[in-house]
Amino acid sequence: MKPDVPARPAIRCALLASLLLVASMGQAAGDDAQDAFVQTQRSGFVLDGQPYRFVGTNMWYAAYLGVASEYGGDRARLGRELDLLGATGIDNIRILGASERSPLRNSLRPAISYRGEVENEYLLEGLDYALAEMAKRHMKAVIFLNNFWEWSGGMVTYLSWVNGGKYVNLGDPAAPWPAFALFSARFYSNADAVALYDRYVVTLLERRNTVTGRLYRDDPTIMSWQLANEPRPGDGEVSRANLPAYYAWIRHTAALIHEHAPKQLVSLGSEGTMGCLELDKCFLRAHDGTGIDYATFHMWPKNWGWYDAQRPQATYATTERRAEAYIDRHIELARQLGMPLVLEEFGFERDQGAVSPEASTDYRDRFFRLVFDRVESSARTGGPLVGTNFWCWGGYGRAEHADAGWEEGDTDYTGDPPQERQGLNSVFSGDAGTLHLLRAHADRLAELDGDQR
Repeated sequence: MKPDVPARPAIRCALLASLLLVASMGQAAGDDAQDAFVQTQRSGFVLDGQPYRFVGTNMWYAAYLGVASEYGGDRARLGRELDLLGATGIDNIRILGASERSPLRNSLRPAISYRGEVENEYLLEGLDYALAEMAKRHMKAVIFLNNFWEWSGGMVTYLSWVNGGKYVNLGDPAAPWPAFALFSARFYSNADAVALYDRYVVTLLERRNTVTGRLYRDDPTIMSWQLANEPRPGDGEVSRANLPAYYAWIRHTAALIHEHAPKQLVSLGSEGTMGCLELDKCFLRAHDGTGIDYATFHMWPKNWGWYDAQRPQATYATTERRAEAYIDRHIELARQLGMPLVLEEFGFERDQGAVSPEASTDYRDRFFRLVFDRVESSARTGGPLVGTNFWCWGGYGRAEHADAGWEEGDTDYTGDPPQERQGLNSVFSGDAGTLHLLRAHADRLAELDGDQR
């Protein structure tokens, strides 16, 4: 064996040059990899170095369709849905990544987790499959991790796990509104409930997709992890006392997600000021300096008393005025935050409140057109409103019962959650007018992007 001898200077230089080349190539590869993730840039998104504006939808049940057939899934339908969405110009889907086995009356069953642990692995394998299929079609996912409402289990369910089984059912005559909201808002200050939630969140962020082999935290298909669906600090003046705990929970959870998934964005899932005690200050403080990367808001004309489907001629004009004002309000708030803004839920019933796929959608289409006009105006002027996810995609699904109700065991999902009539806000595969409207909007956004490059 020869003794070690010092390398000659020329060899040292060549070796150093090689190391620098390898390092630079590695850095470039890392940069390219990061470019595949949606990122924020001032008041917009970028993807692969280009502006990213999107037409999206809510299809919370994507993971449930992605389940293997022996567990009630329908992967063939999922493929057809994604193909139709892509053909319609939709490339961003907000989906459920968490559901909890719950004692609540209208909660989704089966559910993914129980007491912070994965109970039904096959449901997460359905999420694996859905993400893999979305990646093939160059789509992006926004995954919400909890729910203020009862339909997927949510915060009240977490509380029931740590408080001896106490809960409040939404709509219980013995506990009228706002009893449910006030109960659900206790979640933020309950350390034991939050700890169970954190455990599940970390499990999902660190999960390895059984289809692609990729860790979730390294998957550019996932645009954003969302703290919850519509997390509110409560309801009414009495809930101002909840605000410190609410803000603290946002900061804590956003930091946890950024720690485990630093390449992906974090969003809150806020309804906007309507879900923040109708206070601009609440909305601003929930997003500013809390680790949230972009702002969201929702808009529900019927639920908020603006629109009556039985009296459309008397209520629609007022609905438009209120909607425009609500959009403008949140554009201004997003400007103050210096963040992109997404209207990630807006729903509108079919004409006369019908649920049949054969019913007309004239007023819905008018409302969607109003929303899309505002997004296009924002895009033309460099404004922060850069994307939408309408609620909800029903696609090829149909209600399984004559009363359009949902029952445990139903698998022909329409997008309307279990507590609502199936088809109430669904956009179905046969809604030609709505699909044409969506396609035209996607094309106009693409043209604007081309003009600005």
